[in-house]
Amino acid sequence: MNSTGFVWHEKYMWHETGNALGVLPVSGDFQPWVHFENAETKRRLKNLMDAYGFTQKLKSIDPSPATVEQICSVHTSEYVAQIKALSADKGGNAGESAPFGPGSYEIALLAAGGVISAGNAILEGEVKNAYALVRPCGHHAEADRGRGFCIFSNVAIAAKELLKRDDINRIAVVDWDVHHGNGTESAFYDDPTVLTISLHEDSLYPYNTGMIQDTGEGGGDGFNINVPLPPGSGGGAYRSTFESIVIPALDLFKPDMILVANGLDASTWDPLGHMMLLSHHYRSMTQLLVEAAEAHCDGRLLIVHEGGYSAGYVPFCGIAIMEALSGEDSGVVDPFAKHESIWQDLQDNQSAAIQAAAQIGLFKLANQLDKKV
Repeated sequence: MNSTGFVWHEKYMWHETGNALGVLPVSGDFQPWVHFENAETKRRLKNLMDAYGFTQKLKSIDPSPATVEQICSVHTSEYVAQIKALSADKGGNAGESAPFGPGSYEIALLAAGGVISAGNAILEGEVKNAYALVRPCGHHAEADRGRGFCIFSNVAIAAKELLKRDDINRIAVVDWDVHHGNGTESAFYDDPTVLTISLHEDSLYPYNTGMIQDTGEGGGDGFNINVPLPPGSGGGAYRSTFESIVIPALDLFKPDMILVANGLDASTWDPLGHMMLLSHHYRSMTQLLVEAAEAHCDGRLLIVHEGGYSAGYVPFCGIAIMEALSGEDSGVVDPFAKHESIWQDLQDNQSAAIQAAAQIGLFKLANQLDKKV
């Protein structure tokens, strides 16, 4: 039996973001181009998997659309109705930098539903872990608006649904997208049953979010950890963050399942970030989470594709993650790996940022869990 599940649907590629000047709306002043969030990065990942026969090494999971009730566990009914109406017409903007075309409402339901389908497959024992290659992405979407190319908060919606099960009491969400996972954070900011950890480039997007002081509120105080890393952080900084914060936090929290908001825009080749990760760094981080999942939750690990805008490089990062997740060798050799920078080692300013995040976030989590014992 294939132990790793894989969610994919061709319609995910039909979500249309239109022409743009990267992320800027088309005007008459400049030649139009494609929007940075287009189907090519994810399609090329799937094509690479197919070309090397890797897709068949995974167990296909058919996605079912999320219900409106499931979507409204995170989003307001007014917002959902607005997206549905615009999608039935000419499309529009879900809020801030979240363009979509006709039919994207149904595709967004299928994306959120695909993550739920993957989670259920894991919990029903059909697979041990899973990778959901879905689109549109979700971790920036807030209750009443889309942001940063995201319409519905896929990971948060799935977590809410999975928490309804008797065998799931705690879920941890690790977000290594280069941009702060504000939408997932806001969905669980007062909820002690979900630990959210975001590793992101400091002060990139969204602006004025993702601070180390933002640790949650009410009953959820201490269950949100932000690690804003300096621009230029590479494998050394991310490894240190995992060793100093992510793994210790998971050890303290002891989740029943781990979800990952998997943005591949912290790579050195991404046009929307300033970090320096390569495919083998994503493989290493995944392996650490595989081990943590084995230690705490019988290997239950669900990785959900989010951002990543280098059409040339995203496929190599994505397949490296799936290799670590499944234990299978794809045969793909990353041709960019030989261009690794000498600045991958942990730098003093990066170490200081990680220590500061640990002193606040990890300390508060430990203190809150100690109170609950």
